[in-house]
Amino acid sequence: MGNVSWLSRSLPIMAGELPRFDLGYVPAEPRELFLRWFGEAVAAGVGEPHVMSLCTVDEDALPDVRVLVLRELDERGWHFATDRNSEKGRQLAANPAAALGFHWREQGRQVRVRGRVVDLGKAAATADFLSRSPRSRLASMIGAQSGVIADPAAEERAWSEAGERLAADPGFVPASHAVYAVDPVSVEFWQGDPGRRHVRLRYRRSAEVWIQEQLRG
Repeated sequence: MGNVSWLSRSLPIMAGELPRFDLGYVPAEPRELFLRWFGEAVAAGVGEPHVMSLCTVDEDALPDVRVLVLRELDERGWHFATDRNSEKGRQLAANPAAALGFHWREQGRQVRVRGRVVDLGKAAATADFLSRSPRSRLASMIGAQSGVIADPAAEERAWSEAGERLAADPGFVPASHAVYAVDPVSVEFWQGDPGRRHVRLRYRRSAEVWIQEQLRG
């Protein structure tokens, strides 16, 4: 069996030419800079730039992390969707705060978002659910995400029943489907550098003002 440390240290990191991050040309608020970086990631062919990590905290104060998709970004914050009965849904009900992490490896870039989480309500949940593919809607209808599958045969029946219901009522939306927004208190942009002169900028919200702080990489 290989040694994990040796394997890890032997792999290249931040190879190739990376973008520059000029702190003399940054907007006053982080959403505009995120949209700029996101557009550059798409243009550069970064794989799945809309995929992010979501971290929440359970009732024992243990952090939980998973990977999911950014649904939208607007003045309310960074949006994601889930079922209220899932683990993350229950954790958010008890402690409505979260952190997001984006890693655009090809550009050596990371973005971290931390803040309070707001449920965007029924209209947002309906629009999000109906915009999904049929398979995605079916997966959301068969039961609480992260639930234990005690009977594989029952699981197959649940898929079949969900398909029949969706065929009979294409506009059906589960009451437990929800869209949340992370309303940020801080957003951090990190640009890697092969020479380890990383550039790191944090936007920190104070009242209604964003304070910019350069951090050590």
